[in-house]
Amino acid sequence: MTEQKKGRREFESELIAKAWKDEAFKRELISNSKAVYARELGQELPDNLTIRVVEETADTIYLALPRSPQVSEELSDEALEAVAGGKWHFVTSGVIVGTT
Repeated sequence: MTEQKKGRREFESELIAKAWKDEAFKRELISNSKAVYARELGQELPDNLTIRVVEETADTIYLALPRSPQVSEELSDEALEAVAGGKWHFVTSGVIVGTT
């Protein structure tokens, strides 16, 4: 991809495609998820962020349900703009990190 920023779905799709093609990468992604995610993203991730990678099987499907924002956790104008513009952010304990 060019200098354009990737959305979260596109980034994660690229990780999945790479894992399908490269068994060693898949094993590392599953066993050391956060380090691989940070390396592939090209940025440090907060210490309090946890990333879990699980592999579906023929008889098990996983659905990741995003955390619902609480009433007291109103999004800033910047965060709302990022969501509307297709950019992504991690929100962990009130700290927002991700692409801009």
